[in-house]
Amino acid sequence: MKEKKFQFSYKEVPDSKDLSDEDAALLQQARKATKKSYAPYSKFNVACAAKLANGRTVIGTNQENASYPVGICAERALLATVGTQYADEPIATLAVSYHSLNGKNDQPISPCGMCRQALSEYEKRSGNPIRLLLSGMEGPVYIINTVKDLLPLAFSEEHLG
Repeated sequence: MKEKKFQFSYKEVPDSKDLSDEDAALLQQARKATKKSYAPYSKFNVACAAKLANGRTVIGTNQENASYPVGICAERALLATVGTQYADEPIATLAVSYHSLNGKNDQPISPCGMCRQALSEYEKRSGNPIRLLLSGMEGPVYIINTVKDLLPLAFSEEHLG
Protein backbone atom coordinates (compact mmCIF):
# COMPACT_ATOMS: atom_id res chain seq x y z
CA MET A 1 0.00 0.00 0.00
CA LYS A 2 1.27 3.44 -0.92
CA GLU A 3 0.29 6.35 1.27
CA LYS A 4 -0.14 9.73 -0.38
CA LYS A 5 -0.79 13.13 1.08
CA PHE A 6 -2.65 16.17 -0.18
CA GLN A 7 -1.85 19.67 1.07
CA PHE A 8 -2.42 23.15 -0.21
CA SER A 9 -1.43 26.62 0.84
CA TYR A 10 -3.68 29.61 1.18
CA LYS A 11 -3.34 33.10 2.51
CA GLU A 12 -5.29 34.57 5.40
CA VAL A 13 -5.61 38.29 5.94
CA PRO A 14 -7.06 39.49 9.25
CA ASP A 15 -9.60 41.84 7.68
CA SER A 16 -10.88 42.93 4.27
CA LYS A 17 -9.07 46.24 4.83
CA ASP A 18 -5.88 44.28 4.25
CA LEU A 19 -6.90 43.26 0.72
CA SER A 20 -6.05 45.10 -2.47
CA ASP A 21 -8.63 47.75 -3.40
CA GLU A 22 -9.97 45.54 -6.21
CA ASP A 23 -10.35 42.47 -3.97
CA ALA A 24 -11.90 44.51 -1.14
CA ALA A 25 -14.44 46.00 -3.56
CA LEU A 26 -15.37 42.56 -4.94
CA LEU A 27 -15.80 41.13 -1.43
CA GLN A 28 -17.92 44.15 -0.47
CA GLN A 29 -20.19 43.43 -3.44
CA ALA A 30 -20.64 39.85 -2.23
CA ARG A 31 -21.37 41.01 1.31
CA LYS A 32 -23.91 43.55 0.07
CA ALA A 33 -25.55 40.95 -2.19
CA THR A 34 -26.40 38.74 0.82
CA LYS A 35 -29.46 41.03 1.15
CA LYS A 36 -30.70 39.62 -2.19
CA SER A 37 -30.50 36.05 -0.95
CA TYR A 38 -33.75 34.12 -0.43
CA ALA A 39 -33.13 32.00 2.68
CA PRO A 40 -36.32 32.05 4.78
CA TYR A 41 -35.73 28.52 6.13
CA SER A 42 -32.05 28.43 7.06
CA LYS A 43 -31.70 32.18 7.68
CA PHE A 44 -28.22 31.69 6.16
CA ASN A 45 -27.85 34.22 3.37
CA VAL A 46 -24.99 33.47 1.00
CA ALA A 47 -23.79 35.58 -1.91
CA CYS A 48 -20.88 35.63 -4.27
CA ALA A 49 -19.45 38.15 -6.67
CA ALA A 50 -17.33 37.08 -9.62
CA LYS A 51 -14.90 39.29 -11.47
CA LEU A 52 -14.72 37.96 -15.01
CA ALA A 53 -11.61 38.16 -17.16
CA ASN A 54 -13.33 40.87 -19.25
CA GLY A 55 -13.72 43.03 -16.12
CA ARG A 56 -17.47 42.51 -15.65
CA THR A 57 -18.83 41.56 -12.24
CA VAL A 58 -21.62 39.01 -11.81
CA ILE A 59 -23.54 38.32 -8.58
CA GLY A 60 -25.15 35.11 -7.34
CA THR A 61 -27.19 34.40 -4.19
CA ASN A 62 -28.62 31.29 -2.61
CA GLN A 63 -32.28 30.66 -3.37
CA GLU A 64 -34.04 28.27 -0.98
CA ASN A 65 -37.31 26.44 -1.52
CA ALA A 66 -39.77 24.75 0.85
CA SER A 67 -38.91 21.56 -1.02
CA TYR A 68 -35.27 21.71 0.12
CA PRO A 69 -33.61 19.89 -2.79
CA VAL A 70 -35.07 22.48 -5.19
CA GLY A 71 -32.97 25.29 -3.70
CA ILE A 72 -29.68 26.38 -5.22
CA CYS A 73 -26.48 27.66 -3.67
CA ALA A 74 -25.10 31.10 -4.49
CA GLU A 75 -22.09 29.69 -6.32
CA ARG A 76 -24.17 27.54 -8.69
CA ALA A 77 -26.68 30.35 -9.21
CA LEU A 78 -23.73 32.52 -10.24
CA LEU A 79 -22.32 29.83 -12.55
CA ALA A 80 -25.69 29.50 -14.27
CA THR A 81 -25.72 33.24 -14.94
CA VAL A 82 -22.13 33.36 -16.15
CA GLY A 83 -22.59 30.25 -18.28
CA THR A 84 -25.69 31.75 -19.90
CA GLN A 85 -24.69 35.39 -20.34
CA TYR A 86 -20.89 35.09 -20.65
CA ALA A 87 -20.38 31.48 -21.76
CA ASP A 88 -16.82 31.85 -22.98
CA GLU A 89 -15.62 34.22 -20.28
CA PRO A 90 -13.32 32.88 -17.54
CA ILE A 91 -13.92 33.83 -13.92
CA ALA A 92 -10.78 35.48 -12.58
CA THR A 93 -11.79 35.92 -8.92
CA LEU A 94 -14.81 34.76 -6.93
CA ALA A 95 -15.66 36.33 -3.56
CA VAL A 96 -18.02 34.38 -1.28
CA SER A 97 -19.63 35.75 1.87
CA TYR A 98 -22.63 35.08 4.10
CA HIS A 99 -24.89 36.71 6.64
CA SER A 100 -26.36 34.31 9.19
CA LEU A 101 -29.39 35.59 11.05
CA ASN A 102 -28.87 32.83 13.65
CA GLY A 103 -25.25 33.35 14.59
CA LYS A 104 -21.93 35.03 14.08
CA ASN A 105 -20.72 36.20 10.69
CA ASP A 106 -17.02 36.57 11.37
CA GLN A 107 -15.43 33.43 9.91
CA PRO A 108 -14.71 32.56 6.27
CA ILE A 109 -17.18 30.28 4.50
CA SER A 110 -16.21 27.66 1.94
CA PRO A 111 -18.32 26.33 -0.93
CA CYS A 112 -20.18 23.07 -0.27
CA GLY A 113 -19.12 19.88 -2.05
CA MET A 114 -21.65 20.23 -4.85
CA CYS A 115 -20.50 23.79 -5.53
CA ARG A 116 -16.85 22.75 -5.42
CA GLN A 117 -17.61 20.19 -8.13
CA ALA A 118 -19.47 22.75 -10.27
CA LEU A 119 -16.74 25.38 -9.80
CA SER A 120 -14.07 22.79 -10.57
CA GLU A 121 -15.67 21.92 -13.90
CA TYR A 122 -16.11 25.59 -14.83
CA GLU A 123 -12.48 26.25 -13.95
CA LYS A 124 -11.33 23.30 -16.05
CA ARG A 125 -13.48 24.12 -19.08
CA SER A 126 -12.37 27.76 -19.07
CA GLY A 127 -8.72 26.74 -18.79
CA ASN A 128 -8.10 29.38 -16.12
CA PRO A 129 -7.81 29.06 -12.35
CA ILE A 130 -10.55 30.71 -10.31
CA ARG A 131 -9.07 32.64 -7.40
CA LEU A 132 -11.28 32.54 -4.30
CA LEU A 133 -11.86 35.13 -1.56
CA LEU A 134 -13.75 33.49 1.32
CA SER A 135 -15.11 35.53 4.23
CA GLY A 136 -18.00 36.39 6.46
CA MET A 137 -19.43 39.87 6.91
CA GLU A 138 -16.32 40.77 8.88
CA GLY A 139 -13.17 39.14 10.14
CA PRO A 140 -10.49 37.18 8.31
CA VAL A 141 -10.43 36.47 4.59
CA TYR A 142 -8.99 33.31 3.05
CA ILE A 143 -7.38 33.70 -0.36
CA ILE A 144 -7.15 30.47 -2.36
CA ASN A 145 -5.43 30.50 -5.75
CA THR A 146 -7.50 27.83 -7.48
CA VAL A 147 -10.68 25.79 -6.96
CA LYS A 148 -8.58 22.72 -7.74
CA ASP A 149 -7.09 23.05 -4.25
CA LEU A 150 -10.54 22.65 -2.66
CA LEU A 151 -11.38 19.50 -4.64
CA PRO A 152 -8.15 17.68 -5.47
CA LEU A 153 -9.75 14.43 -6.65
CA ALA A 154 -12.57 16.02 -8.64
CA PHE A 155 -14.75 13.90 -10.90
CA SER A 156 -14.46 15.03 -14.51
CA GLU A 157 -15.32 14.12 -18.08
CA GLU A 158 -12.14 12.06 -18.21
CA HIS A 159 -13.77 9.57 -15.84
CA LEU A 160 -16.69 9.03 -18.22
CA GLY A 161 -14.53 7.20 -20.73
